Amino acid sequence: MRSGVKIVILAAVSVFFLLIFSPAQLFAADLKIAHADVIRIFEGYNKTKEQNKILEEETNKEKQQRDGMVMQIRKMKDEMDVLSQAAKEKKQAEIDEKIKQLQEFDQRVGLSLRQKQENVMRDILKEIEQIVEKYAQDNGYTMIINTRTLVYSQKQNDITDKILEILNSKAKNK
Repeated sequence: MRSGVKIVILAAVSVFFLLIFSPAQLFAADLKIAHADVIRIFEGYNKTKEQNKILEEETNKEKQQRDGMVMQIRKMKDEMDVLSQAAKEKKQAEIDEKIKQLQEFDQRVGLSLRQKQENVMRDILKEIEQIVEKYAQDNGYTMIINTRTLVYSQKQNDITDKILEILNSKAKNK
């Protein structure tokens, strides 16, 4: 009976120490965690807005060129009505070639614009990541989590506006 009491006391003391000095509590004591909304930072960053304008202008320029090609094809189709059968066949071959050129243009331009957009996004996200990392190191944060992955956090842990301010002031000074 006496050894049974010792086992119960030993078990109770062990559970007490596990609860008091659990690894989670020891680990949490050294953590300083914040969160940031990376999408909001990306969209609010002035460099993103500038790059979007540049890409939009380039897209519009390419669209104008495409519209000219489409108008040329339509004009050629309209001209077919007054042609003889042999001339129509020749004109149709020319139209088919123009349509093929238009499709190739669409593919080439679409791919080029997508690649430019991806490169811009990658560069901006890398810049955001570097600023967040420097901010974390300068302010003693153990980790900064993307807000989109959180279920709950207090507003005081959100550093989104601080990061945006740093990025936009840095871009302004360049």
